[in-house]
Amino acid sequence: MTFPKEVSIVEVGPRDGLQNEKQTLRVEQKVELIKLLSETGLNRIEAGSFVSPKWVPQMANSGEVIKALNSKANIRYSALTPNLKGLEAAIESGVKEVAVFGAASESFSQKNINCSISESLKRFEALFELANHNNIKVRGYVSCVMGCPYEGDILPKAVTQVSKELIDMGCYEVSLGDTIGVGTPKATSVMLDDVLKEIDVSKIAAHFHDTYGQALVNLYTALGYGVSTIDSAVAGLGGCPYAKGASGNVATEDVLYMLNGMDISTGVNMNKLLVASSYISDVLGRSPVSKSANALLGR
Repeated sequence: MTFPKEVSIVEVGPRDGLQNEKQTLRVEQKVELIKLLSETGLNRIEAGSFVSPKWVPQMANSGEVIKALNSKANIRYSALTPNLKGLEAAIESGVKEVAVFGAASESFSQKNINCSISESLKRFEALFELANHNNIKVRGYVSCVMGCPYEGDILPKAVTQVSKELIDMGCYEVSLGDTIGVGTPKATSVMLDDVLKEIDVSKIAAHFHDTYGQALVNLYTALGYGVSTIDSAVAGLGGCPYAKGASGNVATEDVLYMLNGMDISTGVNMNKLLVASSYISDVLGRSPVSKSANALLGR
């Protein structure tokens, strides 16, 4: 195995993490969390989501949050925009990067956004046009890359097809999401063997949930393939509100501890990350779901 010398960590806690929390945070609490994360060395932070507050009420104040952030030249604050209306709202808030999502599972696509995979991608055409016109970068997510709560196992070729279509439409990078965390190292290998036949590894990111405690070993496997971008959430926040049993994202602290132990550079300071972890855990009234954070904070 040849591992990358550097890895870019994409912090998704303020969006993918908090969207699945029962507690809705105030604007100033979210801004404080993102401010603390911005001081750690993390330079890619997903700050919110422009979706219907009817479906994801925790993200209803994303526009206010993003407007309240102090823009830093070295930090990319992004937002999820599932449709044209969401993108228009994101542009109004000043976002310079957005994300769209497709699924490798037809059933998940239907239950999540009430349309087929092909229909969901077709809807993005106008979004990409507007994003390009406004010089906004677009990142892609693919859900259920190793399993679906409705269909079970997912064929790797389905992951490859959706990922390639997103890149062909204009995504600079596609993040492969193990939405319900059922993946194993073998499944990760089988999936990446297929995807990387069609897509350069530099355009692929890993977004693995830790439902069955497999996220780190799956990330280790992906690193061995040369994947050098990892999505994670501070304190192990969140999950997917549409996937029953999905307990949450892999914790940024645990990812960082592993990468530090592998001498892989990230530019992220663990001590400062622990400050952010302690803050959001206190706000939510519980301990971090991160073994590394609990061990280091307990010293």
